[in-house]
Amino acid sequence: MKIEIDQKSGFCFGVHNAVEVAENALRDGETVYSLGSVMHNDMEMKRLTSLGLITIDHDRFRSLKDCKVLIRAHGEPPETYRTAVENNITIIEATCPIVKRLQSKIKKTWIEIRQNKGQIVIYGKPGHAEVIGLLGQTDNEGLLISKADDIEKIDFSRPVALFSQTTMEIIEFGRIRQLIFDRLKEKGHLDPERDFIVFNTICGQVSGREPNLRAFAADHDTVIFVSGRDSSNGKMLYSVCKSINPDTHFISSVEEIDKSWFDGKESVGICGATSTPRWLIREVKDHIRKIGE
Repeated sequence: MKIEIDQKSGFCFGVHNAVEVAENALRDGETVYSLGSVMHNDMEMKRLTSLGLITIDHDRFRSLKDCKVLIRAHGEPPETYRTAVENNITIIEATCPIVKRLQSKIKKTWIEIRQNKGQIVIYGKPGHAEVIGLLGQTDNEGLLISKADDIEKIDFSRPVALFSQTTMEIIEFGRIRQLIFDRLKEKGHLDPERDFIVFNTICGQVSGREPNLRAFAADHDTVIFVSGRDSSNGKMLYSVCKSINPDTHFISSVEEIDKSWFDGKESVGICGATSTPRWLIREVKDHIRKIGE
């Protein structure tokens, strides 16, 4: 049985950077807290916890003083940084640089567009850590839409600036963009060519993996997709594989692998999310190889 790992799967730059920052901070031997999981992968978080990283929620964060807290790859709203100053907390910055630039772009656009009674619209997942940080740039006055029906929240008599969470599906973003454009044109209050600004802020490292995974999934009898259950990016890329190859299985660890998946199969492809560590993908390959033997 041929077993192949997708060479483009594994940590994206932002997650790799966050893990490296966390590891460097832990080498000093001081107590380091992480405000939420560094990334959505339980297996990698177990490894970082074994090195001494302590994951906390926002309630615990607000009660801390005089310590070091790591800001995860997803980023945080301005309120978090204000709390850090008030409580003498040293921030260890591990926000993905792409997310950081997006936060700045949203804040700048919000300051400019509200002068003309415009509105910021963000396409993303409700409650997602990155989205909370993005909405915070608008003092939580931005509108969040997660599906086509949500565009009814928009006031089509006011200018619109559209952004996206970095890990959303690019085809659906394009569909929502067109729906907003058409509705603005239909209402006739504004010129969508002038009053509708679109920022394509989906990460290229995410969108670029879609066509690659479509080809990879089609190339194998069975596909094993490795990802954390809470990974937004993982869910999206898994659905891409599943749409091409129905014999695609989502796992978070080797314990979830079913031997029957490989009965009569000649080739197996293993791939994963931008938050899936390469060591875990290799571990999955070794496990499947032993099943084949």
